[in-house]
Amino acid sequence: MGQDQTKQQIEKGLKLYQSNQTDKALHVWTKVLEKTSDPGGKFRVLGCLITAHSEMGKYKDMLKYALDQIDTAREMEDPDYLTEGYLNLARSNEKLCDFQKTVSYCKTCLNMQGTTVSLQLNGQVCLSMGNAFLGLSVFQKALESYEKALRYAHNNDDKMLECRVCCSLGNIYVHLKDYEKALFFPCKAAELVNDYGKGWSLKYRAMSQYHMSVAYRKLERLPDAMECCEESMKIALQHGDRPLQALCLVNFADIHRCRQDSDLCTLKVHCLSEGIHRSRGQEEKLREQVVKFLQCVEELELYCGMCGESIGDRDQKLQSLPCSHIFHLKCLQTNGTKGCPKCFKSSMKPGFV
Repeated sequence: MGQDQTKQQIEKGLKLYQSNQTDKALHVWTKVLEKTSDPGGKFRVLGCLITAHSEMGKYKDMLKYALDQIDTAREMEDPDYLTEGYLNLARSNEKLCDFQKTVSYCKTCLNMQGTTVSLQLNGQVCLSMGNAFLGLSVFQKALESYEKALRYAHNNDDKMLECRVCCSLGNIYVHLKDYEKALFFPCKAAELVNDYGKGWSLKYRAMSQYHMSVAYRKLERLPDAMECCEESMKIALQHGDRPLQALCLVNFADIHRCRQDSDLCTLKVHCLSEGIHRSRGQEEKLREQVVKFLQCVEELELYCGMCGESIGDRDQKLQSLPCSHIFHLKCLQTNGTKGCPKCFKSSMKPGFV
């Protein structure tokens, strides 16, 4: 596969990836990697695979491709490619929480001065270094790195980098318990998304909404926290961003804990009581607990809106829709392409027609 064909296939994969057809995109890129004879094309497709596996939370695969990318850059003896390769190696180790290696690779990048690409990447290097220092709880060095990254972003008019740095600044101020600043910076990131992010990946909006949600929770503004977290989770579900889904789930739990919601605990109690009464043959008390259990499920909406069965009672695959409603996969398959049954039902209620 020559240079032109390699470029075409990489672009084909990017279009598939941007339309959320991740498996097809990965298949295209993997085939390019197997067949291309163009080292520059190989380096670029490895970069695509690194980004995709990062967003899927497959960090060991991300590291594997980053190591392959470094080997390719060394074969080409190109300092620009080497700088980018070491940055991806730093990011991979950052995701795997090997923060000492992250700092080391970032320093290697910063020492490779003199090329246009390395100067453009320095802001991203400082951001990754800041995240590593935060992971090591070296807060002063983390702040210094974020401030350097922000200066690079302003000097290069790099709004995407500025957005990412603002989210990281929000994160560090949560750790420092300065919750006003923890809210200010992700709000700034959200403004950047609204002003400049029309052509950006939705991950930037999801990222800013998540960090806003955490700050709102810390400030005890729980309705705002819930709204932002729901928006972030909706995007994460649409794009298969499992790391962000996990962060949102933890944040949801913290929000409910702050609200002192006892519904889930009550549900568990009814479930356990049902089992006890069933084992003792106490039919009347058993029926009473079953009714209470189903009432809780109804109130919490922990059921499939099509078949009516409780979600999680059986080992059945679940599927979320873009509206964030969840159903049994088998039920949706029988629904065809009619959209969300729950949204359709709500739209038919009086006052919504």
